[in-house]
Amino acid sequence: MEEAPSSDRIELAVVLRFVDVATDALAAVREEVDALNVYPVPDGDTGTNMYLTVSAARDAVRQATGGDPQADRDEALTALARGALLGARGNSGVILSEMLGAIARRIARSTPSERNALVIAEALHEATEASYRAVGRPVEGTMLTVARAASEAARTHAASGPGVRARDVFAAAAAAAREALARTPEQLPVLAAAGVVDAGGRGVSVVLDAAETVLTGRRPVAAVRSHVPVVASTHDDDHELTPDGPAYEVMYLLDAGDDAVTTLRSRLDTLGDSLVVVGGDGLWNVHVHVDDVGAAIEAGIEAGRPHRVRVTHFAEQGVERRPAAAGTPTREGRRVVAVAAGPGLGALFADAGAVVVEGGPGRRPSTGEVLEAITTSGAAEVVVLPNDTDSVRVARIAASTAEADHGLRVAVVPTVAQVQGLAAMAVHEPGRTFDQDVLEMTATARHARHGGVTVAARKALTMAGWCEPGDVLGIIEGDFVEIGSSVLNVATEILGRLVAGGGELVTIVAGADADDLAERAAAWLDEAHPTVDVVVYEGGQDRYPLLLSVE
Repeated sequence: MEEAPSSDRIELAVVLRFVDVATDALAAVREEVDALNVYPVPDGDTGTNMYLTVSAARDAVRQATGGDPQADRDEALTALARGALLGARGNSGVILSEMLGAIARRIARSTPSERNALVIAEALHEATEASYRAVGRPVEGTMLTVARAASEAARTHAASGPGVRARDVFAAAAAAAREALARTPEQLPVLAAAGVVDAGGRGVSVVLDAAETVLTGRRPVAAVRSHVPVVASTHDDDHELTPDGPAYEVMYLLDAGDDAVTTLRSRLDTLGDSLVVVGGDGLWNVHVHVDDVGAAIEAGIEAGRPHRVRVTHFAEQGVERRPAAAGTPTREGRRVVAVAAGPGLGALFADAGAVVVEGGPGRRPSTGEVLEAITTSGAAEVVVLPNDTDSVRVARIAASTAEADHGLRVAVVPTVAQVQGLAAMAVHEPGRTFDQDVLEMTATARHARHGGVTVAARKALTMAGWCEPGDVLGIIEGDFVEIGSSVLNVATEILGRLVAGGGELVTIVAGADADDLAERAAAWLDEAHPTVDVVVYEGGQDRYPLLLSVE
């Protein structure tokens, strides 16, 4: 059993833990929730969309904080709200992003004098109100209903006494959500006819369960049955799931003012259904189901600047989510997707034939960015090189999503350093079988001992002792093992340690402001270890004057 946090206040450590637990929880039920998806359109992607939305929020929080629980909490909450907004997918994902954003904003503006239980209750209430406002035509028996039941229970519990804590409020909200979810088939005939609970509501319940787990240290024991006995419908259906309903889902981000969005809502409401518009401060996420895609996009152009436009044809979506039938291949060949931490590194990977995703410290790619690179590569088989410890998990999520949604064959070689990725890329051979190619790339990456040189930004305790801002740090296999004042001296010390373990080829990658440091390090190596070959590349990466590897 996990230990509950000692403080009831929603500190950054709690936020960091929540985004991880919620993402993992949605990943675990993604296929289940996808299978429940019958309303408003049976496109089987609600679980995936909600999962990718929370995953994007988590990535944004990690990028803003570096995973440091001592970072600024309010900046992290702002990043969470924006990350969810930018990463939202589908009707359910857009609504969920609005809920998460409202909760984050209320927690961020809380004061030390406020009772945390009341803050959380108000946050859940504001999330519910915001989600209802965002939806063009709210329907009960959906995730909106589940959210409202949770927020009402939270407010009642928070007002029950001064000793109530935030964790108690979340527990009450999660329990109410599970109960409301079980009743959704009674409210929405299409759910009763299919014998399922609402998919979006199930996702909301999972997210609230995750919050309860983080704050209490225990996992909810009362599970909701996703499938319920099928009952006969005694009336004519009057919902949006009809053969002659809208054929396309249109989504885009929109830069526009509040007044323009009010007009946009009215315009889109006349064009289709399942309308959801969320956001604020000049940035909006727009979702609508229509027959006339052009009119929906033109409405966005009239309101402001639409971008990241996504159009899905419902008739083709089910086919797209299944592997191509034998004899009818839609994709060919094999590609590598590589995360590059600088322009020079990006050019190296691109020259070797990889699809490049921009990354590196401070701008690590989101799950959506890696997923887009995989799906737009045009290949039936894809190998992903994350080239960074924090990007390995993102790559794996993107890979599993691409396999489930697009029928691709995707493997992640868990490279944790740029130089490992270069080593793996060097032995990539599309002529081999997929498994053999992945095996060779993985083995080569693992045998590439890697290190680097950076400069300390703050005082900290490392494996080599205390460092002060401005100290030069030497790194081997991710650990700080050397502290000095000269970049060249630390670089040669690290090179010496790496070469001492044996090896024939040393790779030196120069950073953005390395000047002639790489050449000087190579000259030292030529003199100290003349039997070792050296290759120098211009990587252009930030924060690391040198990246090093020995093969």
